[in-house]
This record gives sequence, C-alpha cells and structure tokens, in this order.
Amino acid sequence: MRTIRKILACILSLALALSVCGPMTAFAEEKEEENFETGDASLDDPRNADKIGERELLVVSFGTSYNDSRRLTIGAIESDLEAAFPDWSVRRAFTSQIIIDHVKKRDGEVIDNVHDALERAVNNGVKTLVVQPTHLMHGFEYNDLKNELAEYADAFDRVVLAEPLLNTDRDFDMVAEAVAAATAAYDNGDTAICFMGHGTEAESNAVYAKMQTVLKEAGCEHYYIGTVEAEPTVGDVLGMVQAGAYKRVVLRPLMIVAGDHANNDMAGDEADSWKSVFAAAGYEVECVVEGLGQLPAVRQLIVEHTREAMAANDVEESAK
Repeated sequence: MRTIRKILACILSLALALSVCGPMTAFAEEKEEENFETGDASLDDPRNADKIGERELLVVSFGTSYNDSRRLTIGAIESDLEAAFPDWSVRRAFTSQIIIDHVKKRDGEVIDNVHDALERAVNNGVKTLVVQPTHLMHGFEYNDLKNELAEYADAFDRVVLAEPLLNTDRDFDMVAEAVAAATAAYDNGDTAICFMGHGTEAESNAVYAKMQTVLKEAGCEHYYIGTVEAEPTVGDVLGMVQAGAYKRVVLRPLMIVAGDHANNDMAGDEADSWKSVFAAAGYEVECVVEGLGQLPAVRQLIVEHTREAMAANDVEESAK
C-alpha cells in the first residue's frame, strides 16, 4: 500500500510540474531579464491609438521586453514604414502574450496582441489592412499569423500579408551584405565573426545554412552562423571556428531584436552561453548586442517587402 501511495505521489508531483512548466519558465525568463538595464519604456511608442482611418499598416513582431532594443529595432522599423507610407496608419502587434503581459505589469505599457489589433482595426472602420511581419522566415509564427488573418478575411475590404525578411535570393544577398558591412571592422583574418540565430523545428530552419552559404560565396570567409534552439548549435559553430587559426571571436545576434536570447544565451555569464563557451575554448570574446532591426539596410528591405505586397495586390500606396 505504501508503495502505491509513493507511486501516486510521484505521478501527482510530475503532473503539477508539467502544469506549471510554462509559467515557471516565464518567471525564470523575467528573473534573468531583470539582471539587465532594459531601458526606459516611456521612450517607446506602442502604436495602439484609435482613429486609424480606412488604411492601416499593421506591423507584427514576436516582441521583446527589452525596452531599448524594442525602440531601436521594432520601433525603428515602424517609424521607417510610417515615413515611407505617410497615408497609412502604422500600428503594432506582438505575438508573444508573455512579453505583452510582462511589459504591462513591469512598465505599464500596453501593447496589442494580434487579436486585439485586428479588433481595434475593425472597430475603427479600417477597410484596407496591410500586415507586415518582422519575422525572419516563413516559420510557425508566420503561419500562425496567416491563419489568424484568414479568420478576419470578411471583416475588411482588403487584407494583404507581406513577406518576412528572408524570402528571395535577393533578400539573403541584401541581409548578408548588411551584416557584413556592420561587422567589417572586425574582419581582420584572425577574428571569427559568429551570428546567433533563434532556430526553429520548422523546415524554414534551413535559412541559417543558406545564409552561411551566401556569406561564404560573397567572400566572407570568417563568418559563421548558428542557432540557440536548433542547428547548427553553438558546438557546431565552435567546431568550425576551431578549424581555423582564430584568436578572437565576435558574437552578434541574427535576430531582429536583441532581447533575452542575445543578452543571456549569447552574451550572458552562464557556463552554457555562447560567450562562455568560446571563452572556455581559449578565445578572446566580444559581444555586440544589437538586433538586425538596428541596421538601416535591413529596415529598408522590410519597407520594400511592404511596397511589393501592395503592388502585387493592386493596393495604392497613396490615398486618392
């Protein structure tokens, strides 16, 4: 009987652990984040105002709770789109409810999720809705967004979904050129320049291998691409670096924002961070904690994607 009770107790403990896994993970992420100065949230514009008009450009991002990075990346993308399309109301939506809730609790800043942003558009009488994601690829997040928009197909006269950052060969070439230009000062032959992407279980994870190939073909022989949650792993990247004669390693995120992954998984002090892994292997390590959204050329490419989506769907850029 005692054995049965022990087994039941173990099952109950396991069930409780699984039931709280998500919140505990979120709590751990919040505690990690608080080790950093994330910046002043009041400098950020959540772009959730009403009085949108009939033409809305909704910019959808996964999001970040790092205030400075949010303003310098996502906010900069939104501002560039607003400048490029002055006849459109630019609004923001995040797909991560955990980030939305955390920013609201910590800073009092209210950011719409996709559902709230779409309801706001409906209630404001928007007729033409163009949605520009800041996602890197056609992954799970992009597909979820596409499906959610399909549920609102009858709520607007026109709904247009633009492409993510890396779609065509030209996109890869332009992003490779942008990251190479941003790190050219480090490319001295004895420095390995390593980019950390997020990674995904989706087939679109192949974008990282393709970016590696594009960089090599462009003559960037000392550039390496890895991911934090898929392949290539940090171990794979370390192996490639060790095959060379490098003394120094520069780390930079291959992500739109420089949030939790960039500050912790890449530049953190934990033993399994990229910085620690390369330092333990004997390299001098420098971390550049800047998101792709801080690069003007990347933001311009996103603007071009919006313009291409409008043209492909016969949507006039300017109000008549």
